[in-house]
Amino acid sequence: MIDRPRPNVGPDYLVAGRYRLQSKLGGGGMGAVWLATDRLMNRDVAIKQVLTTVGLDEAEATAIRNQIMHEGRVAAKLSHEHAIAVYDVVLEAGEPWLVMEHLPSRSVAKAIALTEALPPIEVAQIGAQVADALAAAHAVGIVHRDIKPGNILVADRGPIVGMAKLSDFGISRGAGEHSDTPDVITGTPAYLPPEVARGAQPTEASDVFSLGATLYTALEGQPPFGLDEDSDVLVERAAMAQIIPPSRSGMLTNTLLHMMEPAPQRRPTMAEARDEILTAAFGPGTGPYILGAPVRTEDGTIPAWAARNSASGLRSPHSAPLPRPHRTAKVVAPASAPQRAGAKPPQPSNAPLAIAIGLLIGLIIIIAIIVAMI
Repeated sequence: MIDRPRPNVGPDYLVAGRYRLQSKLGGGGMGAVWLATDRLMNRDVAIKQVLTTVGLDEAEATAIRNQIMHEGRVAAKLSHEHAIAVYDVVLEAGEPWLVMEHLPSRSVAKAIALTEALPPIEVAQIGAQVADALAAAHAVGIVHRDIKPGNILVADRGPIVGMAKLSDFGISRGAGEHSDTPDVITGTPAYLPPEVARGAQPTEASDVFSLGATLYTALEGQPPFGLDEDSDVLVERAAMAQIIPPSRSGMLTNTLLHMMEPAPQRRPTMAEARDEILTAAFGPGTGPYILGAPVRTEDGTIPAWAARNSASGLRSPHSAPLPRPHRTAKVVAPASAPQRAGAKPPQPSNAPLAIAIGLLIGLIIIIAIIVAMI
């Protein structure tokens, strides 16, 4: 068993000779998360202190360290505007630390706690953006394995206020890689796909289910398997695919149920799920209006739950107007003025009729003149 003295980690502690800790941001299953300053790049970063090797024998600790270092490098392969970037993975006092993008933000879990449930128009934007990031992850062989409301962050201040990003890619694993402990269920019970709850390894299809369950929770105010303090009860419900029928999901209902199909092979790919969300909420071909843009309300402003202080209700200068849902497959270009709710549709012109009447009157006059001359 390892008997390594643990460093006194706190504010001003220097990690790997480069990252100066400032304050603790929170904790998680893998350890504490700190706000730190990258002295080389002169920027703020979030750095996760991994504590999983404390008290283990050397062989087991080495295996876990190697796994975490590997997974950090895998996650660093992903670069996407809707994913929290993993910048570095380092060893400090024999323990791995993951260095990530710092995003001053509010999680979707916090938003649900504040508002009980989010409007479908806002959930659709979050879902499409996160699905786009996950489609990119799947394309390079990364499976997230723990998608949940707490891992989706929305910037709550600064120049990118309202932007949604998926976090915690530091526990991701390359597709096709298997855990050395197959009996351990990976993920959060409330969002587990049935196959993972029954002991199967997570796959890209598992991520699709978990994202669907996360969006369901944002809409319904509770996870698809309900609430229970006993996590074993939730795992059992998940294994049996006992999904409570959604009642608040509106135009997203069919898409969510498709994403949460009990059989993995019947679910859409992540790219297909993204497109289904966009089409259901905004119409075909609306990706350029939603992806890479802040989450907006129906009238195009930043939602109150997603912004701090004076940012609430602002219209972002970086975003195109929201496409109107269920109007037409043709999308109005960003430069043109959007049709406001209640505005009268353009009326057909009467010019052709007036011209025809004028010609008829002229013809009658000419005929009258000819008759008079005879």
